[in-house]
Amino acid sequence: MSSADNLALPTGYQLQDYEIRKVLSSGGFSFVYLARDKDKNTVAIKEYLPTSIALRTDSATVQPNADDVALFRRGLKCFFDEGLSLAKIDHKNIVRVLNFFRANETVYMVMQYERGKSLQEYILGQQGLVTEQFIRRVFGELSNGLREVHTQKLLHLDIKPANIYIRLDGSPVLLDFGSARQALSENLAKFSPSYTPGFASPEQYYDRKLLGPWSDIYSIGATMYSCLTRTSPPAANQRIKNDLLIPAVKLGKDHYSQSLLEIIDSCLSLDYLERPQSVFSLQKALLESKPLPEKKSSLVNKIVLALNKPILMKKTPLQKAAATHTTTI
Repeated sequence: MSSADNLALPTGYQLQDYEIRKVLSSGGFSFVYLARDKDKNTVAIKEYLPTSIALRTDSATVQPNADDVALFRRGLKCFFDEGLSLAKIDHKNIVRVLNFFRANETVYMVMQYERGKSLQEYILGQQGLVTEQFIRRVFGELSNGLREVHTQKLLHLDIKPANIYIRLDGSPVLLDFGSARQALSENLAKFSPSYTPGFASPEQYYDRKLLGPWSDIYSIGATMYSCLTRTSPPAANQRIKNDLLIPAVKLGKDHYSQSLLEIIDSCLSLDYLERPQSVFSLQKALLESKPLPEKKSSLVNKIVLALNKPILMKKTPLQKAAATHTTTI
């Protein structure tokens, strides 16, 4: 076998009752495919394939390296356990697992395919600031799903804008649970860190015995912070050495309510005991405190100003305002 064999399943490949259509994403631990089931419904299928320790053979089966069989099986068990746990969760804000099966000497997780865009795409696509109402609504709704995850004794440990999907109806859904990735990454000699710098909590770097719901809450805070800045906060391990994070209360004071900014800063505390200790308490804070009223759009302001000015030309003030308006809302 060679690294050239370690390819995704080809378009048209029949995987039990599913036909592979294309690759949606790939990483060091898995491939995610767009596929169709026997009823022509579109689904997403995640395949366990840690590329550092296993290769795909000509027959499409996945075979671990001789020295890494135990590590491969450990990750496979975690992946399998994750799928079984997620299959028990039927919540609109958590990716829905539809099926789970073994094939090609590995494991596949079939998930509902969601249409929309990632929060990362949404943030970068905004011409102006992400509104406070949007932040409160999205993370208030997402908290409902994350509470259910924590009830099942699961942690996500990789919450970030790329793993939050905004459906066409505006509702958020949390994707990409990575317990297998977390398990495998403990062998640092063979795997790059599984955490995402800027969004991973300090305890993910230094003391995994301290992991808990507050670890996901740190990531939620970092993700809300990125809505303000369009970029990630400094990595937690760097913050511990020299904390250069500009507090949200300072960064967003002219655009967001004090209460929201204080919530974000509390989530981003380096000391896990100073963060909200449960998603419920975070959600309660998000929904109880009042946001600043949204400013009127520039177009509305221009129209109001124009209507209050005397008519000096043949064109009406409204026509002049419309003619000079170049921004979009």
